[in-house]
Amino acid sequence: MWRYLRYISVRAALAATLLSLFTASCGTGIEVTDHVTDRDVRRVIEEVDSRQQQVTLEAYRDSIGAWELGKRFWVSDDQVKELLAVSSAYDKDTLRLAGRIVLYQGWTAGGLYTDNYNGRWLDLDLVDSLTGATYCYRAGKEVEVRRRGFTFPMLIDMDMVEHYARQIVDKDFYIRTPIWYDRVNEQMMNGRHFIKVHIDSVLPGNAVFPLRVLFTAETNERAMVWMSCGGSSSMLGRDFDSLFSLTDPHLSYPAITGENWELITRSRVVEGMTKEECRLALGKPNSINENPDPSGMKEYWYYDGGSYLYFVDGLLNKYRR
Repeated sequence: MWRYLRYISVRAALAATLLSLFTASCGTGIEVTDHVTDRDVRRVIEEVDSRQQQVTLEAYRDSIGAWELGKRFWVSDDQVKELLAVSSAYDKDTLRLAGRIVLYQGWTAGGLYTDNYNGRWLDLDLVDSLTGATYCYRAGKEVEVRRRGFTFPMLIDMDMVEHYARQIVDKDFYIRTPIWYDRVNEQMMNGRHFIKVHIDSVLPGNAVFPLRVLFTAETNERAMVWMSCGGSSSMLGRDFDSLFSLTDPHLSYPAITGENWELITRSRVVEGMTKEECRLALGKPNSINENPDPSGMKEYWYYDGGSYLYFVDGLLNKYRR
């Protein structure tokens, strides 16, 4: 109850401020405000949901100096051929390595790069576990950085995959994203969020997201999500904490009816929903236009593709999806 009262007071204060600005700036009546900044959106309608218990996985830490011969890497993309040295042993134009395991056989200081740097660069010696063919992978990284942990494009460390699998496989969580993918063709599918799922396995992913998390939902649907494991891809909001929680999110919102919660899990909204319910169902809007007048606060929330929600005094009055 106190959160609702606090939210109303914040909204009322914002409305009063906006109304006073309108009155001072023009004498033609109420106008729609300029684009509300992302900071305003977070301040007014986005409550950080610390009530859901998060799961922070133990990070995978590695160093090339600790690699043993035979260390396994999954090749995530056929374009890895562009990073291989030219060799008479294979034709780079027809080489197809995606989905194969290559084994680490050591590193060497490669050729000179004289355009911008006249030092030597790191090359990895790899062997194809299926055919026995050997490859020289031109890492394009200075030899000195071999002492620090870093990733190599289109090579996914299988020790890293197994490290995360040991922490989450055969456990139940609540999924926080409706962006699911088909396990077979990897096409995006309409999923549900805030429902219980059982983690079946963790597999190597692609060049952007190195992990595929396969799960079975409580609805018996079988799907997968792409997941990051640190580094730049974490900025895309696909780390484990962003995808899963330990506790049932509905417990954090006891005022939301079971009927409305069912709609929320399906990313659906209906007239009469509160702004909090709509945010849970559809996520944060791209922008907000607010229009306070003597009859109350009117708001438009805009999403991608021309979708919008129209609120009157905090309740959904009209929407287009």
